[in-house]
Amino acid sequence: MRDAPINLRALPEQRDLIDYAASLLGKNRSDFMLEAACQRAQTVVLDRTFFGLDSERFKRFTELLDAPKVTNAGLARLMDVKTPWDENGE
Repeated sequence: MRDAPINLRALPEQRDLIDYAASLLGKNRSDFMLEAACQRAQTVVLDRTFFGLDSERFKRFTELLDAPKVTNAGLARLMDVKTPWDENGE
């Protein structure tokens, strides 16, 4: 059960856009906003996460980064898929 309130003010246009997007996903405004805010928060936290390695693990880490790339057929197929904005040949 959610019991920690989060309040904010928005312009009517912003509220309407959020409501429309939420309806497209079959969600209510609160669920949509909470999900979007949490996803963004996780991204920010992960982008700023520090991890430490001892010298041996750091050496292994850099060896893996410097190693020749391995062919990945699945990734190659995925990269060949045209995005909706590229379908017009642009």
